Amino acid sequence: MEIRFPLAPKPETDEAEKGRLLFATGSEFLKGVVAMDGMPPGDKVEVCFAGRSNVGKSTLINAVTGRKALARASNTPGRTQEINFFTIADSHYLVDLPGYGFANAPVKVVEKWQRLLKAYLSGRANLRRAFVLIDSRHGVKVVDEEIMDLLDKSAVPFQVVLTKVDKIKQTDMPGLLDQVRGALAKHPAAYPEIVATSSEKGVGIPTLRAIIAGII
Repeated sequence: MEIRFPLAPKPETDEAEKGRLLFATGSEFLKGVVAMDGMPPGDKVEVCFAGRSNVGKSTLINAVTGRKALARASNTPGRTQEINFFTIADSHYLVDLPGYGFANAPVKVVEKWQRLLKAYLSGRANLRRAFVLIDSRHGVKVVDEEIMDLLDKSAVPFQVVLTKVDKIKQTDMPGLLDQVRGALAKHPAAYPEIVATSSEKGVGIPTLRAIIAGII
């Protein structure tokens, strides 16, 4: 029987090389944006990373780009309300969205960046895919479902990326995948493959690079 939302396979040699070369040419911080009028021109292929606070988003972005301190994690989870843009070679933007689900900030500030997030997701025609990061130790939470609902409504294809897969027992992996697949089945914008990663061990990093390089 065909499995819905299988794990993404390791890329073929040529695909892996395209991914390596894309990120080998350099990744640079472009700007942090707090309003739609501050967005850079939509002249490049764009992918964004979204995830709950403490999911390992900054660490994953650093692993994918090969830059140890390109994306900086906030000392206080949920405090960063900027949308951060990074350039990848001359062809891609990689976008780091604010962490959600643990916003230690005034309600008005949280509401402001939530409005910005919604405007961004619905207003960037060059946004080709969102990567929704899920902590392997916890699976899909209610706040993750909320961002998936928003992506559905914004008609933005999204792909789940499991983080920290080295932190769970391999015997727990089937149960985790069943839970994630059950959640994804409810979302029409969900891309039909899951990427399993460990920034610390380098697991899945070539796969994610190849996927981003292939989105053109």
